[in-house]
Amino acid sequence: MRTDPPPTGPAAAPGTPGEPPPAEDLLAAELVRRYGSPLYVYDLARVERAAADLRAALPEGAHLYYSLKANPHPKLVRTLRLAGCRPEICSTGELAAVLEAGFDGADCLYGGPGKTAEELGEALAAGVRTFSVESPADLRRVGAQARARGVTARCLLRINGAGAGAGVGLRMTGGASQFGHDIADGLPDLAEFTVDGTELHGLHFFPLTNAADPQGLLAEAVASIRTAAALEAHWGLPLRMLDLGGGFACPYAAPGERPRYDALREPLTAALDAHLPGWRGRLELAFESGRYLVGDSGRLVCTVTEVKESRGTTYGVLDSGINHLGGLSGVGRLPSLRAEPLRLADPGAGDEADGTRRVALVGPLCTPADVIRRAAEAVPPRPGALLSVPNVGAYGATASLLGFLSRPAPAEITVRDGRVVGADRLALRREPLPDHDHDPAVHEARS
Repeated sequence: MRTDPPPTGPAAAPGTPGEPPPAEDLLAAELVRRYGSPLYVYDLARVERAAADLRAALPEGAHLYYSLKANPHPKLVRTLRLAGCRPEICSTGELAAVLEAGFDGADCLYGGPGKTAEELGEALAAGVRTFSVESPADLRRVGAQARARGVTARCLLRINGAGAGAGVGLRMTGGASQFGHDIADGLPDLAEFTVDGTELHGLHFFPLTNAADPQGLLAEAVASIRTAAALEAHWGLPLRMLDLGGGFACPYAAPGERPRYDALREPLTAALDAHLPGWRGRLELAFESGRYLVGDSGRLVCTVTEVKESRGTTYGVLDSGINHLGGLSGVGRLPSLRAEPLRLADPGAGDEADGTRRVALVGPLCTPADVIRRAAEAVPPRPGALLSVPNVGAYGATASLLGFLSRPAPAEITVRDGRVVGADRLALRREPLPDHDHDPAVHEARS
């Protein structure tokens, strides 16, 4: 549930004297004054630019899906709907977000391992008809729920192929994996994927993620195209949809620009022409992205609450930590974080003449794992200073330990051209389950 944050918070504070503060930093400071600290700021214009850049890098006519796991905020999702993207979802919570953003269930591609009968039923009831399945058992679960509702589900078989062995990004398939149907021992029999209530609509590949090297990403996509062509020939069944996944990168929690993938369009088109001749007009070609589309749209702004010394180390204690950002970095799925001071005019702030020291920036949680930046060589921040972590529009708030210590979630502010277009925050709450006091087994367990 999202609730509006209170319009309170500390005033803007320290920065770099003698430099005019950037407009984005002044806006962030004003938002903290109005809505409190910490907060996320999402720039919708950046989301639109990312969608346009990525679409221009893909073969003409390709459909672009937004992976909501990166950030399910409804205003970002709505912006991408208006930019022509479709939703790729993996839960009923993400389904609710896309419906709130104005999509229909029929627009969705529903994937992910471990889909339950209950969530499949809810998705089908909402009009979802296209599913990515990971295995014959997953396909049978989809078929059972579709038959119960008298509908047919279009299914893409996700493939765990050999891949191109590109040494970039985080591998999702190409070895032992919970993702996709493994074809290491040969191409599957079509009978295995003939299930009442479903039709085999096409194939889904997603071999790696966060690949900044365009050539490595291209090699993986071409390997997927070759595998798709081999399966089409093996089955004697024309594909109607081919999802080549994503892997498009964006810096995370550190300064930097999105990579350019301009060199992908022509060689990808040539590979499709060579291996799947006549694909235009008969084959729906799809790609997915999460972090590339929203990563550089967001930053987390937080406040230094205390500066302390301990055995030669200076600690800047912040009002935000791994409960608000980067909770997954500790399990190796996200890189370490890097907070930077906002550049705000403040005559009382320290400057380089004061000297720099190694500073550890830590959060407010009762665990030594709550570290935003372990060792920065910097002018020590002062209490009240605002810090900003850039490039966290993806895998920020909802990829964090929001429930830990039961602290409030950060406010999330969406802006366009320097104006606020939305302000809300996530709220975790307990909901009572249906009363089962009438169940004899419950009474027996309680006695």
